[in-house]
Amino acid sequence: MDQLQLLRTVVEALERLSIRYAVVGSFASGVWGEPRFTNDIDIVVEMDVFAAVAFCRRFASDEFYVSASAAEEAVERGGQFNLIHPPSGGKVDLMIASESAWSADQLRRAVPADLLPDRTVRVARPEDVILGKLLYYRDGGSDKHVRDITGVLATDVVKVDREYLDRTADELGVGEEWRSILAKLG
Repeated sequence: MDQLQLLRTVVEALERLSIRYAVVGSFASGVWGEPRFTNDIDIVVEMDVFAAVAFCRRFASDEFYVSASAAEEAVERGGQFNLIHPPSGGKVDLMIASESAWSADQLRRAVPADLLPDRTVRVARPEDVILGKLLYYRDGGSDKHVRDITGVLATDVVKVDREYLDRTADELGVGEEWRSILAKLG
């Protein structure tokens, strides 16, 4: 199972269970900017414990590994849990949406994108992808996040809402990182 097949399988399960979601991370930055290989698929989800258990039941087979207790704990503590397809090594990180205004906005603002050949998938808007990458960069310092951000900013495919980015970056405590990246771009 390749990454797109894994994405399709997970998205179909989320949609069947009426779980709100948005693809984020490098998959999403590749939609709006320069695609790059990534080891996993990041998806923000809005789910309670019952939805988490129902989601895990959908993948209760030898083909997948998912821990229902890890999913329940992620929901209760606002963390994340993983779905793994051991035969291919594919992994999906399911991040529970926090109760913050930005987290809710990220899911509300998500838009359909042509990530799969025959269907759309809900993807975080470019501004929210950039904000997520800024948070990852602040927390981990990896330059791959800066490359993803500049890839989104450099594309002619989409125009980003700079006012929203400036305001929300400051609200999230990543305004300094955002201005530093903008200064480097000139």
